[in-house]
Amino acid sequence: MSKPTPISGFPEWTPGQRMVEQFVLDRIRTTFELYGFAPLETRSVEPLDQLLRKGDTSKEVYLLRRLQADADGPAGDDALGLHFDLTVPFARYVLENAGKLPFPFRRYQIQKVWRGERPQEGRYREFLQADIDIVDRDTLPAHYEAEMPLVIGDALRSLPIPPVRIQVNNRKICEGFYRGIGLTDPEAALRAVDKLDKLGPAAVAELLAETAGASEAQAKACLALAEISAPDASFADAVRALGVSDPLLDEGIAELTAVVDTAAAHAPGLCVADLRIARGLDYYTGTVYETQMIGYERFGSICSGGRYDNLASSGNVRFPGVGISIGVTRLLGLLFGAEALSVSRSVPTCVLVAVTAEEDRAASDAVAAALRSRGVPTEVSPSAAKFGKQIRYAERRGIPYVWFPGAEGDEVKDIRSGEQVAAAAGEWTPPREDLKPLVGPAGTGA
Repeated sequence: MSKPTPISGFPEWTPGQRMVEQFVLDRIRTTFELYGFAPLETRSVEPLDQLLRKGDTSKEVYLLRRLQADADGPAGDDALGLHFDLTVPFARYVLENAGKLPFPFRRYQIQKVWRGERPQEGRYREFLQADIDIVDRDTLPAHYEAEMPLVIGDALRSLPIPPVRIQVNNRKICEGFYRGIGLTDPEAALRAVDKLDKLGPAAVAELLAETAGASEAQAKACLALAEISAPDASFADAVRALGVSDPLLDEGIAELTAVVDTAAAHAPGLCVADLRIARGLDYYTGTVYETQMIGYERFGSICSGGRYDNLASSGNVRFPGVGISIGVTRLLGLLFGAEALSVSRSVPTCVLVAVTAEEDRAASDAVAAALRSRGVPTEVSPSAAKFGKQIRYAERRGIPYVWFPGAEGDEVKDIRSGEQVAAAAGEWTPPREDLKPLVGPAGTGA
């Protein structure tokens, strides 16, 4: 077999990196459950008509088809694609199971998703997301929109990563403002403004004219709105100073003020009102969120989401919701690339039990079993080589302790300090910091 060629955009972490990822997922999962979110996993595929009905995603969806499928292309039940986020499949799940779900329904979902994007640092074609959503039947109180940043703030603060800042906006502000200045296609204006960071003001002004029919004055007003940013409710005064009025605009200002005030009371500095945040997916209808990791702002958001009122509906029944998603692979990829995270050892093993002779391996296995029964990660030496060689094996793997069985009693050695003491497998316990690999910022000794 020839040497395999790597496929870009499909990351495969080293064992040490995978342990960091599992640590991160455990912390995130714990926080989600502290806030009462229940776990859920949906299928990886959805009908193409569902995947393509909201937002400009058609170029990103991966088609699922058999190798021997009809050459004319997929149709009917065969028209399936891999999900590009977890919100669309969740909305479908709610519709299918509405009769069995307790509302408001709070769920978290940690799964892989796939997007046909151009791979680059922090952007992948296969990646892991950690989502929370709250949905209700017919109406969803706005206070849930204020809760989302609290959950995410706590989850990300529990990780050994740089601090984050959650940028929040409300699409009602944008849509109401656009209507107030006379634009007839607010969604096109939103999509244009969403490209502000990528294209810059001049190009966005041209895009507003081309796609939303904006005059020069209207485009200037849209850009003025997008320039407003404040760490508190003072953003509202800046919006009103632009002299535009509309009932939807007033509604959006009130809702965003509640989000910013709630976040400030919980964690000062966590949220900032930033009116250039629009989010590209069409299904958002209220508060939207994007999260910057301090020092990594140039890579964009690592956590985003928003309020949606019409994504899940059946006839006259609607299931409005609000959700937010942490891009776990994106977050870790950036930190791994910067060598900003470390793990104290690349294996979970805490103790290596030495083997004095192959005929005595059963005794070493018994020691290992006793240690494992008490929660100490343990492996047995692969060979009965000289003890020096067995110790070097442990050093290469980063295992901190070597256990030596003996006819007159066992001893355990900390191979970092050289300290060796008598020990019994049914009683000895390593220091807490040695029991499992420690994850932390690079340079902290984790």
